[in-house]
Amino acid sequence: MNVLMALTDYIPVALFTVTAIILQRGLYEKMSKGAFALFSAGTIMITVAGFFKATWKLLYALQICDFEKLNLSFFPMQSVGFLLAGTGITAMAFFKQKDSETGLYGVSPLFLTAPAVFSGTFIFVCANVLGTLMICIGLSKEAKKQRKPFAIAMFTLSFVFMLIMGYLSSKDFDKALMNWIAQGINTLGQFTLLMGSLKITRK
Repeated sequence: MNVLMALTDYIPVALFTVTAIILQRGLYEKMSKGAFALFSAGTIMITVAGFFKATWKLLYALQICDFEKLNLSFFPMQSVGFLLAGTGITAMAFFKQKDSETGLYGVSPLFLTAPAVFSGTFIFVCANVLGTLMICIGLSKEAKKQRKPFAIAMFTLSFVFMLIMGYLSSKDFDKALMNWIAQGINTLGQFTLLMGSLKITRK
């Protein structure tokens, strides 16, 4: 692992951070307080997890230290973050967000359920895939409502890239080539998610 490779790991983190801010600002009025809280908490966890891992790589590449805890916390934080964010987006897309009589935004019982943190890998893989799928489906539904097929295509591509990234994570990352491929796929996934998000939040 070299410094350049470590620095490029910040690119998808930055892209996702921008996407999260755009979606939080653009979808705020369409989400209940509970849905928005889950989505915001999830995206913050994903961003922090990505920053932790990229920082671990940079510290390791600079031979400052091997802060392994930053790397070990990445997968659990990211997986739970995607599940929380996916739940918030799904709630916005498929559940009533506004009380027809009072006009006040309420909290569905679904929002009161937070995923528990388990040990092991399989549960995090499932949470990651499920959360990503819920985000892409929910955002695609919003794009369909706005009649923006380009955004739907972007969200679909983003999900495909993230699935490929999940597959690549099971490969041998001791090889530099695998790291570069994975970082490229991850960047494409975050870029397409950003493009779709810009489209549905543009006034």
